[in-house]
Amino acid sequence: MAYPTVSAPYGFQPINRVGGTPYAGSTRLVPIVSSGGLSSAAMYDGDLVELTSAGTCQTIASGSAAPQALGVCVGVQYTNSSGQTVQAQYAPANSQNAVAYVVDDPFALFKVAMVSSGTTIAGLGRTAVGQNSSVVLNAGNATTGDSKQAISSTTATTNTLPIRIVDTITETATGADTFVEFVVKINT
Repeated sequence: MAYPTVSAPYGFQPINRVGGTPYAGSTRLVPIVSSGGLSSAAMYDGDLVELTSAGTCQTIASGSAAPQALGVCVGVQYTNSSGQTVQAQYAPANSQNAVAYVVDDPFALFKVAMVSSGTTIAGLGRTAVGQNSSVVLNAGNATTGDSKQAISSTTATTNTLPIRIVDTITETATGADTFVEFVVKINT
């Protein structure tokens, strides 16, 4: 039987909560950081976001530390140039009145791909479980609205890294003990 192949990173996808409770889709609307009422940068579905000192959110600025990590963006809402409210997968830069739907549950678990660098898929064994990882900050896809963020295949016990690896995704394993997707939680 052929298993699905993970050919590129796709951001963080909520799957359930610590303890196995199903993810019920709860989110919080958080304004996206703006300048003069327009969003400063694009935000994609699956982006790990951080809270700013102004109480707004933005895509995390550093993949190796997340003291302000808030959660994961799973959609956006903004006003387009015609004055219409748009709900979408991503908010382009310079969107007006942009807000993100953020999964900010501290017990939420996410599925994410692992890369060696950029968008090159990499794998590790089960020994990665319990380790921490940094986030690889790839630019999202404006056509699909999907994030291309991933976790790094360089893991450590350093608890200041933003992501904690909780489990493996066996369905996309490339070998008996080589996994390219992992279940993770935000390590804040």
